[in-house]
Amino acid sequence: MKNILIVEDELIIAKDLERILRSQNWNVSGICTHAAEAFQKIGTLSPDLVLIDIILKGKKEGIDIGRFLANSTEIPFIYVTSFTDRTTIDEVTSTTPSGYVVKPFRTADVVTAVEVAFAAKHKRKKAIENPIPIPLEEVPIKIRRVAEYIHDNFDKRLKIDTLASMTPWNPHHFIRNFKKYLGDTPYQYILKYKMGKAKILLEKTKMPISQIAAELGFSNHSSFSTAFLKIEKRTAESYRRTFQ
Repeated sequence: MKNILIVEDELIIAKDLERILRSQNWNVSGICTHAAEAFQKIGTLSPDLVLIDIILKGKKEGIDIGRFLANSTEIPFIYVTSFTDRTTIDEVTSTTPSGYVVKPFRTADVVTAVEVAFAAKHKRKKAIENPIPIPLEEVPIKIRRVAEYIHDNFDKRLKIDTLASMTPWNPHHFIRNFKKYLGDTPYQYILKYKMGKAKILLEKTKMPISQIAAELGFSNHSSFSTAFLKIEKRTAESYRRTFQ
């Protein structure tokens, strides 16, 4: 069951949102009425989605919460507000929300926005999980199993001997057959797979590059940067700037 946190200082509206969400079998993990409480519950509850009112206690603290979620987490969020002026729209757009619901809202407005946010999150997750598809019909099962093993263990140090042992071939013949069917040596395939993940993280998240390097199994920022430059012919920092 999906857990959704509501940040809304008007309790009547908060309860209406809670009713709508529960009617769709989504769980409301909490209702916060001010920013400090929201920051605390985001940290302790790790919700799947946050609905945020922009104005809390007379201040635009909802935007601060959205900015925090965008810069420091992978949690999607939707603004629920009565403000539609250009200045506010420009402010919230810079935080890359997953949606924007205008008050007074209808049940359909909220449900649609939440469903779209969850669908987008699922799509991003699937893309990050498997940036290089395996051509199932054309690749022998022995090679396919090795590729699947690489996909499942990309953040570990993978040795050719270990991969070859999953096939009936010695390392030399394994490398030759792997390249024959997948177009790259195992080393090149692993590196390209890691870079595929890196590009998605650089595009879709604010995760620090040093953290991306660690997530992908590189020993340090430098080794990741060198590999990225080798494959993409540009730095990771330059690649990220094109999506900002």
